[in-house]
Amino acid sequence: MLGPVVLAASRSDKMRRFISAAPGTKQVVDRFIAGETVDQVVPIVEDAADKGLEVTLDVVGEDITTPAQAEAARDAYLELVERLKALDLGTRAEMSVKLSMFGQALEGGHELALANVRPVVEAAAAIGTTVTLDAEDHTTLDSMFAIHEELRKDFPQTGCVIQSYLFRTEDDARRLAEAGSRVRIVKGAYKEPASVAYQDKAEIDKAYVRITRILMEGEGYPMIGSHDPRLIAIAQELGRQAGRKLDEYEFQMLYGIRSDEHIRLAAEGHRMRVYTAYGTDWYGYFMRRLAEKPANLLFFGRSILTKG
Repeated sequence: MLGPVVLAASRSDKMRRFISAAPGTKQVVDRFIAGETVDQVVPIVEDAADKGLEVTLDVVGEDITTPAQAEAARDAYLELVERLKALDLGTRAEMSVKLSMFGQALEGGHELALANVRPVVEAAAAIGTTVTLDAEDHTTLDSMFAIHEELRKDFPQTGCVIQSYLFRTEDDARRLAEAGSRVRIVKGAYKEPASVAYQDKAEIDKAYVRITRILMEGEGYPMIGSHDPRLIAIAQELGRQAGRKLDEYEFQMLYGIRSDEHIRLAAEGHRMRVYTAYGTDWYGYFMRRLAEKPANLLFFGRSILTKG
């Protein structure tokens, strides 16, 4: 029941100021956010590579209000690409982007977001890696999928994300599960109305399994974004039933959550990618991590109480 409340708080400037000032916030933020700068995140990429893991890097920040901020987001990703290139880490790290950060919600936002994200996708391809377009709230998805389709004309390895709690997603999965596609399936972490999304956890999980089956039986490359042991085991079984080798799909989990499981899956021969966020504008990302799992919220509450 607390999840929707936390998601609503993620859009509140008043709550942003309160949470940012709370004494225990930094301790919990550091669990989920790898750092504020490229310099701080590069050692984490190197450490992951040493452990047989891969990463996807997200420069956090979504609620931009000007074209100049959208261009700054583009430049932050281009800086990241240059650092990965200099360290020869392109094959170990891809990037995840939210199109809202590239100007999607501004006037002329669809064209603006496409114009800003294209140089990032092009630069990523030049160093041997790629970009995945994160899914945001349901009102943005038609634009996201159209930009994904446009980018794939020149950069077919460009990935996208689908969310099992949305009614539309099974149809999206069937359309996307084609040869050469890269599709990450997650449950979803935005507050969505009952008119477009399942509200019951059991229904969301059932949809997740149905969609995972569609992806595994398709011709694309599924990316299983989950920390749920049951869903991970089901995905492994669906992969076996579909005749997939272990390198023909991958698991993805968040930085700071179930790190031992990252290592276990990689040791079994699975491709295991750690979703690693960094940057100074961490609030929206952080609040969705709290909303996803009650244990995260309890951990945050204890931290505030013990630091207050």
